[in-house]
Amino acid sequence: MFKPPSPPAKHISRDLTDAEFSELDDLLAATPEPFEPVDVVMLDGFLCGVLVQPVLIESATWLPHVFDFDGRPLPDDVDATWLERTTGLILRRHAALTRAIAEDGWFDPLVLEFDEDHPADPPADGATDAKEDPLAGLHPVSQSLMPWVAGFQHATLCFPDLSELTDDAVLSALARLYRHLPAETDDEREVVATLDREQPLTTLDDAIEDIVIAVADLSDLTRKARFKVETVKRDAPKSGRNDPCPCGSGKKFKACHGKA
Repeated sequence: MFKPPSPPAKHISRDLTDAEFSELDDLLAATPEPFEPVDVVMLDGFLCGVLVQPVLIESATWLPHVFDFDGRPLPDDVDATWLERTTGLILRRHAALTRAIAEDGWFDPLVLEFDEDHPADPPADGATDAKEDPLAGLHPVSQSLMPWVAGFQHATLCFPDLSELTDDAVLSALARLYRHLPAETDDEREVVATLDREQPLTTLDDAIEDIVIAVADLSDLTRKARFKVETVKRDAPKSGRNDPCPCGSGKKFKACHGKA
């Protein structure tokens, strides 16, 4: 079942309610074929992956990757009512996450919480390969977080600016998130083993806190680049107030294009 965020704080009162999260999951599942949408949990991770990029990404750029993993645009004849409602809920969650991360350095991720009888260990029927069961071999805590982190990784694959950074602090924060995904290489397995040894996560609450802090760290590390304002470069020296106007009118700059 879904473990919804805690009741929203007053300053993000427009965040989604529990019922709206469930509604959004149903709406995403209703995306017409052949498009392959994310589900609501992956969406939550995806939005955070978009928000911590070192560049600002417009909603028109990232929304197609919510409705389809390959980012294919929806057809013009798609149900307008469905699209408006679905997009509205997505943008509200995006805005709430934006405010929470910027103002509080904290947010409540939407993660899966398995029932007590859910098998935490690899199934006994032999389906232990990650291609057959993506949860196979993962720590029980990571099993709950894997869909959310997969959504975050989806954003970094669609928009690689973050992954291309070489800052050690950025790489460390990403490693703390990706430890909850199935390791595919020896290097990845070594990183996970090191983290499990040096920063063990024994409970789901501890792991949730760690991914939230990792996202907040990434937001801080990329904020300067994300909101960098390019300096306007002049091709010619600035005209003085009493200099001839460069337009060639013969008037002083202050009496021509230099007027307030």
